[in-house]
Amino acid sequence: MNFELAVWHTPEPITREHAEHTFRALRRGEPEAVAPHPGVAAFAGRLAEADQVAPGYALVSVEPERADEVTGAAFELARECGLVCYDPQRRLVHNLEPLGSYPGMQMHTGDGMIVIDPDLQLVHDTLGTMGPHNPFVALVVFGEHFVQASPETSGYELEYKDSVRNLMFRTHVPELEPIRTAFAEYAVANRAFLERHDWKAV
Repeated sequence: MNFELAVWHTPEPITREHAEHTFRALRRGEPEAVAPHPGVAAFAGRLAEADQVAPGYALVSVEPERADEVTGAAFELARECGLVCYDPQRRLVHNLEPLGSYPGMQMHTGDGMIVIDPDLQLVHDTLGTMGPHNPFVALVVFGEHFVQASPETSGYELEYKDSVRNLMFRTHVPELEPIRTAFAEYAVANRAFLERHDWKAV
């Protein structure tokens, strides 16, 4: 089964539930589910894997072995063209905003997703996908710092590294919501999460 993505324009950020509903309508052949937008043609003209294109949306389909390569390009191109991008395999939607405080910040996941300038809702939702098929999520500002979370027995491991000072810290967090709060704070240059947890130097 091929790996799929869908892109279309929406004037405001949408939930992944909304995105899933829209995606299903488009797969049923209901183009009226989205409004036409010039960004779709621009996207399709630059991504060869856009194999179903209409005035309001484009569907992308690739072989699983090329998924990581193509999805990274599709996420970035959709943003350039003013489009949201929905990943139905992961049930994640890439909105255009709100963004964090670090231009070029990257999100990396254990299942191969790399997103440059992820929106904050995407970060929140992606953390909820951690498990056997996605063993970590990290936000990285290369050369400066990063934060990473991984599932472990009875909770999560949370790590923070200050690359400039070559200092790395680790802690155990029993529930997901404090992990989401820490990532949200990190993304907007707020280090309050460093004060709330008991850290061990690594």
